[in-house]
Amino acid sequence: MRDGSSSIAVVKGANGQDVQALLAAVAADGRSAGVSVVGVIAEEHGLPERTCSAGSLRDIVSGSLCSIYLESTPVGTSCHLDARGVEAACSLVLDQLEGSDLVVLSKFGKLEAMRKGLFAAFEAALAAGKPVLTAVSGKHLEALRAFAPQAVFIEADAAALRQWWRSRVDLPLQKAEH
Repeated sequence: MRDGSSSIAVVKGANGQDVQALLAAVAADGRSAGVSVVGVIAEEHGLPERTCSAGSLRDIVSGSLCSIYLESTPVGTSCHLDARGVEAACSLVLDQLEGSDLVVLSKFGKLEAMRKGLFAAFEAALAAGKPVLTAVSGKHLEALRAFAPQAVFIEADAAALRQWWRSRVDLPLQKAEH
């Protein structure tokens, strides 16, 4: 990282599917610039009439999917989110973290607010001084702010997100001029 400080940028101002598409595009842009981008992007299950859209988390490096969808909801909730699937995705990210330049994590949500799900990846990335790009559910904004008071909030705009990560990551010399 250029300035030696850890940082987390949170995309604001877009719905879940649009944010995930934007995170995927920014990750692809970084990778094409020679940046080592790791993390996971959420993909919806596409099933009608569900209160929870959790489907899978796609690993940015390998493209593999971790299902995060439960066919039946647990007692006391209408959410189909499978915490075990999210934790499996978190393990993938943790295994890739050391050599990374930028970490993209789909969302700081319900599980992360409870210090579960992708929380260990958030924590490890920030502890290692890796810049993190994510989104947050409105319900869990205060939990994110308590965890990462240094977080900056950026409009859901690809150019603004590119500018942020380029200010945080040393670009390889051969690609820096593009």
